Amino acid sequence: MAVVVRLGGRISGDGTFMHNSDRAGLLYALAGFCTLSIGDAIVKGMMGTWPAPAMAATRYVVGSALLALLLARSEGVKALALPRDKLQWVRGMAISCAAIGMFFAVWVMPLAEATTIAFTQPVITALLAMMFLGERARKSTWIACGMAFVGVIIVLRPNFEAAGWGVLFPLMAACAMAVTIIANRKVHGRASVLAMQYYMSVTAMIILLTVTVAGHLSGLEPFVLTWPHWTVLARCALIGFTATLAQWLIYMGTAKAGAGTVAPMTYGQLLMAITMGWVFFDDVPDGLAVVGAAIIIGAGLYLWHDGRTRRPA
Repeated sequence: MAVVVRLGGRISGDGTFMHNSDRAGLLYALAGFCTLSIGDAIVKGMMGTWPAPAMAATRYVVGSALLALLLARSEGVKALALPRDKLQWVRGMAISCAAIGMFFAVWVMPLAEATTIAFTQPVITALLAMMFLGERARKSTWIACGMAFVGVIIVLRPNFEAAGWGVLFPLMAACAMAVTIIANRKVHGRASVLAMQYYMSVTAMIILLTVTVAGHLSGLEPFVLTWPHWTVLARCALIGFTATLAQWLIYMGTAKAGAGTVAPMTYGQLLMAITMGWVFFDDVPDGLAVVGAAIIIGAGLYLWHDGRTRRPA
């Protein structure tokens, strides 16, 4: 009779064995997702101080500089050349739209509600995967879509009268992020993980700088550039640093425990958003908003659990 000795782990609640690396991965991922909300809170506190495209561009200038240093050290200066792959530019365009959408979203809505609606992204990704990746339509996907739609309507209810159509900005961010994930799947394996992060960041930087200049030349008041106070640039740089740190923490968590294991940790971002909105902006979600958030989270977790149970051993 074979005897199996397992060291450095424990049995989890569902009967599966959880290694120390899994627990470390969960903590890394949770820290990363919570860190993302720090940047959103900083953005909300900067409402009206500078155009949103300029803020987003500055965020990616800082992120690209950090990633360029790491990539040059790891793979050499030649690795910093701009990508020729069109899909890399699609990733940059999509993440740029996600950034601008989320910037506007936290300006016109409470932080918690904007973050909640952005969490429709897993469901939108599932729909896009059926359309563009040929993944089979499953009943669970349609159920999750229906749940998410109901949740979004409930969350939007108290905000639509105040913010008007601006409440659709978080949906724009969610859709753009879903496109980013679909493009990530298509380009998977074409370069190292670090290079892929750099390509997305540097293409987004170029696109956002172009949008910033075009917005200024348009003469539209919300997009006209003025020389900002040094604190504005400092806060934009801090957003870039925290976002890059969050991406690294999430990557480390995924590397240690796997994407499927750490996926539920993404909802730590929502909890952090609720806390920061409450503490710094006095945004307390009402009862119906909490119900809508619970439905959206339930839709995402249901979709995640269905994917886990269908995955072959």
